[in-house]
Amino acid sequence: MTQKVCLVTGAGRGIGAAIAREMHLRGYALVLMSPSENCERLAAELGGVAHRGVVQNPDDLKALVDLAMATHGRIDAVLNHTGHPPKGDLLAIPDENWDLAHDMIVKPVLRMARLVTPIMEAQGAGAIVNVTTYASFEPSLWFPASCVYRAGVSSFTKLYADRYGAQNIRMNCLAPGFTDSLDVGKYGDLTALKRIARVEEQAKAAAFLLTDDSSYVTGQTLVVDGGLTRHV
Repeated sequence: MTQKVCLVTGAGRGIGAAIAREMHLRGYALVLMSPSENCERLAAELGGVAHRGVVQNPDDLKALVDLAMATHGRIDAVLNHTGHPPKGDLLAIPDENWDLAHDMIVKPVLRMARLVTPIMEAQGAGAIVNVTTYASFEPSLWFPASCVYRAGVSSFTKLYADRYGAQNIRMNCLAPGFTDSLDVGKYGDLTALKRIARVEEQAKAAAFLLTDDSSYVTGQTLVVDGGLTRHV
């Protein structure tokens, strides 16, 4: 049986690394990227390959896709994950930081879709998951630029799902709440479960969306926040 292949950006640590480990457990070959050597170390540990780079650089995204195709000749799943843009008081955030947020959050999702969609169309299937935030639908002044652009990713995700669903290519978002990849334990009491998430819990939710377990789910944003948000 042909081994399926999963690309993961932002795979050096935290949620991205946990998702890579979970997809490895599910039998996927891994092609990883992060700005540091951590992606190379994790790839070596899990029998995958890696390209060191940043998501806001289109050449790095293309190099990652090219590496996957040269190594495996296919791409079945893509996890788009990136860091956090600069924070600040709403109107005090300078234009260059809003631009950076756009370059970090929206453009990589669009560029990756351009790269992998023809591959997935030729294969007859594929799944893409974009990591956003629980605050996509309930914006927080704690991280304004992230909220604005990650909400945009959810909109793009729905448009993409409508456009490419007939080709059996699915796109969804994972919207994590406070997770132990960061020092956010003090916010645990804000959730219904009265604790923050473990990265492994976020990884299992992402793997659900990346695999055929969610074969009839597309265009959705799955909020994994322990009951923090209130919308129904």
